[in-house]
Amino acid sequence: MTYGRTAGSARAFEILEPLVTAATVRVHAPPHGYEPDEYGAPGAHDVWGSGFFVAPGWVLTCAHVVGEGGGGAVRTVGREVGITFAPGVGPATGTVAGRVECVLPEAPVPTGGMWPAPDLALVRVLDPVDHACVWLTDRPRVNRFADVAYFGCTDDTGRPETTGRPTRLRGDLGGSAMVRLGADDEVDPGMSGGPVVDLERGEVIGVVKARRNDRGGGLAVSVTQLRTLPSTAKTGLYRRVLRAHDRYHHDQHQSDQNTRPTWTDAHTRLQDGAAGESVGRCLTAAERTTLTGLLAELPPPASSEAVQRLVADVLGEDWTGLGMAPLTWRDGLGMLYDPAGERSEAAVMLRYATDVSVAEHRETPLSGADEDLWDWVRATAAGGRFWRSLRKDLGDRREAGLAARRHGGQAPPAGAPLPGPAGALPPGPSVLLEVWSHGWEEAYDWRVSVLLGPEHTAPIGSGVRATRDGLPDAVRAPLAEAFRRCDTTGAAALLEAAVAPELFGLAVDEWVVSGGVPVGVQRPVVLRWPGGTGEDGWPDGPGGAGPPGGTGAGGEDFRRVAARWARVMAGPVQEARADCRGGRPRTPPYAWLGTLPENTVPAHCRMGGLHAVQRAGFGVVLCRRPPAGGGSCAPFHRGVKEELAEAVRGDALPVRLQALRGRAYGRDPDAYWATGLGLVWDDPGRPLPTVDPLQGDL
Repeated sequence: MTYGRTAGSARAFEILEPLVTAATVRVHAPPHGYEPDEYGAPGAHDVWGSGFFVAPGWVLTCAHVVGEGGGGAVRTVGREVGITFAPGVGPATGTVAGRVECVLPEAPVPTGGMWPAPDLALVRVLDPVDHACVWLTDRPRVNRFADVAYFGCTDDTGRPETTGRPTRLRGDLGGSAMVRLGADDEVDPGMSGGPVVDLERGEVIGVVKARRNDRGGGLAVSVTQLRTLPSTAKTGLYRRVLRAHDRYHHDQHQSDQNTRPTWTDAHTRLQDGAAGESVGRCLTAAERTTLTGLLAELPPPASSEAVQRLVADVLGEDWTGLGMAPLTWRDGLGMLYDPAGERSEAAVMLRYATDVSVAEHRETPLSGADEDLWDWVRATAAGGRFWRSLRKDLGDRREAGLAARRHGGQAPPAGAPLPGPAGALPPGPSVLLEVWSHGWEEAYDWRVSVLLGPEHTAPIGSGVRATRDGLPDAVRAPLAEAFRRCDTTGAAALLEAAVAPELFGLAVDEWVVSGGVPVGVQRPVVLRWPGGTGEDGWPDGPGGAGPPGGTGAGGEDFRRVAARWARVMAGPVQEARADCRGGRPRTPPYAWLGTLPENTVPAHCRMGGLHAVQRAGFGVVLCRRPPAGGGSCAPFHRGVKEELAEAVRGDALPVRLQALRGRAYGRDPDAYWATGLGLVWDDPGRPLPTVDPLQGDL
């Protein structure tokens, strides 16, 4: 039996092939309507090329695929294309529209001839979809003579399908911008834009560009050329996409919501099958995934030079390798593989991570992200394969870095005033929508009114026994009239939806009242705990727990709720994962909720368990309608944590969430986590009317 290079590459191909094909897509004309995804359907057979998901909502392909698709030179940036992908396990596929966000080179390309390097394009997917992503290399340069496999879309069997073919790299071209694919197999039409995978390291290193008809084989563009993307935004498109990439793989590794193999699982299998003493001196696949995920939570480095200085410091010498300059902390990590001499690669990376945790950033790290990184470094170094001297060295580096940061004035001064909110609710009346369900029936009564103040409403319209699907049409005209009465020249009025917690799943923010735009994009939309009448004549629930200043139990509850509300409004606010632990949804116990600090905003990744939150007296709660297909809730909790940290004060949340919905409606992949997001906003100073619910025909 042979255990040489061929056998090892064949095993790696078998391990990696399902992961790569799951993330590979075919690029074609934009979809129209609901065409069936069958070979022979309009547009389905006209494949322009291939591509692959590199981060949630982002597809990487070649510029010539989106620029010359369909024939002839056309406008590239801003062009809409079709993306057909595999949304889950099995042969099923889905199709979604995408928009070309950026192409390289940026200059116009003349018609005819080969598209010049780097010939890359990033396509932004225009709807939140569940899909797989590849693992991109973090090394500054491709191994020019590695065993690889290239993947793409072909129609050898009479219908489009994704296939992979092993080969070997045969050197590079264009100053390492491109690599040559060996002539072991053909590069068929339609494979342009597909991924090239290093079979030894288990990472995507290139994008298929062209075939060389005269000599066989083909050319691929190195993915390191993504570092040449323009940096006109705050953090740059490259950093934005790579941050989402690392977060995705960290979430997949941490999640216990599905049993599908991850890239970390594949890397572990490749690592277990590798030979040589160096394996034990490297970080494990799980450790590397966790480290890159933690680095992604930090703000970007101040400059490439800052990253290079840290690399040189931990190596004890200037880095002498060739390749693209680092733009992220992840890129710096990629410069530390295979250190010279007898140094342990894992120890070098831990020293680097320690220095990053106290390094200079573009802005203050969010909610202790630097502390999370240091805690992980310390826990990893405490493992049995590291000497105690390393732990001491890491601790000394940490203390020296903190002292330098304090001396440099990066830490905020003690007692500094909190910044003001980014926006506040418009003054004046709001629009109140009330909905009641008929028990187990799929029938709903509703009422629309103008809430002028405590206990003062002006009725607009009402109805009984509407179906769930018919509710948006039933309330459209009354809502439009209520908005007309409340909106001012400078601001759109607040919409308050008062429904029982089990009806928080109503997509009120997605209903269209006027102008063809969802109401949640046009104005702030909040949820209210229902306002039924209690025995004392005051509404039940936190927002109406008794008369202000009362002496009985109701008055005490009201003062407690009002105190918590005031504390959240003043800030700073903090998140509590009220129904999520270790990736598993759970119902929060009432006793636990009562122990949370007054400035806590519970964040529910599922709608269940909100009754306990209501009973505990929380007036501000974040929850969401779970997306189709489920998946990890980590992006939701991460997004909530960032949003609360940036809002600082609770009174900014309704307007900030309106802006989030606008970003998601505008097809921003970084805001897709907010799809279905709801904000409970039960102001104790604005109790709901105590009118009894409508009673439809039974």
